[in-house]
Amino acid sequence: MEIYLVRHTTPAISKGICYGQSDITLAATFTEESRRVLEKLPASVDMVYTSPLNRCLQLAQRIPHQALEQVSQLKEMNFGDWELLPWSEIPKQELDPWMEDFVHYSVPNGESMKMLADRVARWYESLMATTFDKIVVLTHAGPIRIILSKVHGTPLQEAFNLYSVDYGEVIIIS
Repeated sequence: MEIYLVRHTTPAISKGICYGQSDITLAATFTEESRRVLEKLPASVDMVYTSPLNRCLQLAQRIPHQALEQVSQLKEMNFGDWELLPWSEIPKQELDPWMEDFVHYSVPNGESMKMLADRVARWYESLMATTFDKIVVLTHAGPIRIILSKVHGTPLQEAFNLYSVDYGEVIIIS
């Protein structure tokens, strides 16, 4: 089984804005970026699993595939009350505890990284029971880091330091 982990292309949002499950549009560079992503993938794959958020779904629909499934567990972390706020405007009394323990601290009306990891890991385990040969998983940086941490057995606290995931990046797991 070959799994191609793909992060969506560049979103059309200013730097410094907190976004996770907000359904934002893609940058004007989408066509060129998607072409570069497609060059890194096989000519055809058995299955494409995608986050249902627009920034993933648009690219997923361009990938030659046998089947495509939208998977809510592949959504980015839910940043709750922080969604679409500039990081600089998030109240310090909320941000500081999260920065100290982002794995366990739940964002107000959102998720912790542990909650994200639990939902992604449950889905990933079901993926391992499939018989597909070539699979594309089109998602966000958070879920990709979770999958890589699971595959490599690394602690969640290390995920941001160990796994840098750029827009449009393709990571292959065999």
